Amino acid sequence: MTVRSHQPLVGSTERIVLGALMALVISVAVNAGQTPAPATPAAPAPQTPAAPGGRGGPTNLAPIPGTPWRIHDAARPQPRVVTPGATVADPPSDAIVLFNGKDLSKWDLQKGGQTTDATWPVKDGYFEVGPGSGSIYTRENFGDVQLHLEFAEPVPVTGNSQGRGNSGVKFMGIYEIEILDAWQNPTYADGVEGAIYGEQPPLVNASKKPGEWQVFDLFFEAPKFNGATLVAPAYVTVIWNGVLVQHRRAIMGNTSPTTTPHTYTAHAAELPIMLQDHGHPVRFRNIWVRRLTGYDQP
Repeated sequence: MTVRSHQPLVGSTERIVLGALMALVISVAVNAGQTPAPATPAAPAPQTPAAPGGRGGPTNLAPIPGTPWRIHDAARPQPRVVTPGATVADPPSDAIVLFNGKDLSKWDLQKGGQTTDATWPVKDGYFEVGPGSGSIYTRENFGDVQLHLEFAEPVPVTGNSQGRGNSGVKFMGIYEIEILDAWQNPTYADGVEGAIYGEQPPLVNASKKPGEWQVFDLFFEAPKFNGATLVAPAYVTVIWNGVLVQHRRAIMGNTSPTTTPHTYTAHAAELPIMLQDHGHPVRFRNIWVRRLTGYDQP
């Protein structure tokens, strides 16, 4: 008996359906290569061009009140570069060194209305108040400054209260921060070392023992005048041996009077810094100053 393989029988109806399916497959395959490309993303909104005076940036950034700039303004000037000292005691690159351990060439001595070269004794990298010789003043004038100075109270210890290791640093020759031996030496509070003399005691007494080197880092903002009218008082911040003892404290005026309230008298925007001769051999070393000026004042 002959065995035959079975072949599917395709009738006319099946041929019609199969042809339709084949046409559909071919159509899909062809159209797959013609899918439309995705829409191009919208271009970012243009930024406002820089305006006269250097201002610029996107309009959606808020202005910074009191300045010509907007927040994150790309046109705003960058801070100038200053190289710090090797330690916090060393002068940075923009400092003016007022005492380099060798001489007092940056200072004058003023006494009795006469100005001469400073003659306080210099030895072994420091200088010492010449008791009775007169106070010394920087030859250069200053306004807003950062001042670093190191000092040591006399040994052996003699005297008490204001009669012990007394000196002072006077900004503009007018506004005094007291220097006084404050180690176990009671005196009136507004005359303690670190005080705004006759006005404001320091927040704490951070004194070291007599003979040990101490550090003042002082930040002084000069008073501002419009003619004879005071617009803004002087302010001072004092860091004494690493301890904040005056925090941007307003100065009431000339600190010298003791029988009348301290008041202001209009003066020049810059004047010398003074170290006071109060009759005691206080020692000083490593004195430098930096002018505090804005980098992008409008």
